[in-house]
Amino acid sequence: MAQSKPRHFLTLLDLSPSELQGLIARAIELKAMHAQGDTPPLFPNKVLGMIFEKSSTRTRVSFEAGMAQLGGHALFLSPRDTQLGRGEPIEDSARVLSRMVDIVMIRTFAHATVEQFSAYSKVPVINALTDEYHPCQLLADIQTFTEHRGPIDGKSVAWVGDGNNMCQSYINAARQWNFELRIACPPGFEPDADLMAQNRDRITLCKSPQEAVHNSDLVVTDTWASMGQEEEQQAREQAFEGYQVNAELMSYARSDALFMHCLPAYRGKEVCAELMEAPNAVIWDEAENRLHAQKALIEFLLTHPQA
Repeated sequence: MAQSKPRHFLTLLDLSPSELQGLIARAIELKAMHAQGDTPPLFPNKVLGMIFEKSSTRTRVSFEAGMAQLGGHALFLSPRDTQLGRGEPIEDSARVLSRMVDIVMIRTFAHATVEQFSAYSKVPVINALTDEYHPCQLLADIQTFTEHRGPIDGKSVAWVGDGNNMCQSYINAARQWNFELRIACPPGFEPDADLMAQNRDRITLCKSPQEAVHNSDLVVTDTWASMGQEEEQQAREQAFEGYQVNAELMSYARSDALFMHCLPAYRGKEVCAELMEAPNAVIWDEAENRLHAQKALIEFLLTHPQA
């Protein structure tokens, strides 16, 4: 009997819209169970291998704590401590590690790394961030919106800032959850042109942050200089002048619009300090929901192999 192929989660497009809806509902359920002190050890003796080539706070803690709450164990693997950082081919690492652990998450630079690793892995692989996509964060964001405002289907979302991995994941999310996405980026910082073309029925590239935010239900931003772009920080701050999300910009949105930021946030740069503490800023719920959304994702991947 042939062994089932694992499901992977490299982008939001790896799950169907109905599967994503079910995953969000399960995340909300797991969160409620945890709050009541009723977190069943669903996966005792299961091991999550966590490969980090980029540093992390929320990703490491949420995956490690989540796996513990599910009754399993998580292994932290960095290039400094493994053969991954000494030139071992990705496919060799994938073949070996996937024979020793039950599921793998990777936080790295090139998206091709997670694609190549998953091609040779015997177990599910989760993209915990690449330079192109950050799908786990979108699960938390959609969960947070759903908790506060109900389904995001048919709503209007504004992205203000860099056309980075978060922006590109929001483009995929607009497709999968059927919402309108308006994007405001400085010239030269737009998301991938092919990705935008493939989703032209869901997204609009706006000329200004005010145009993007107008009558929106959700406003989202991110740091102007992502990991690996530190040397560009000063030039980027000049390019992004006028793109700060603050009370004045939020006044263009609907009166009940939410504000999200995946963190870390740089107060006084992409977001003003006051907005971080505003009642409509749900960033702390958003951060917490990484834990519960990823538990639901791990459960899904371990229980839904492909034939």
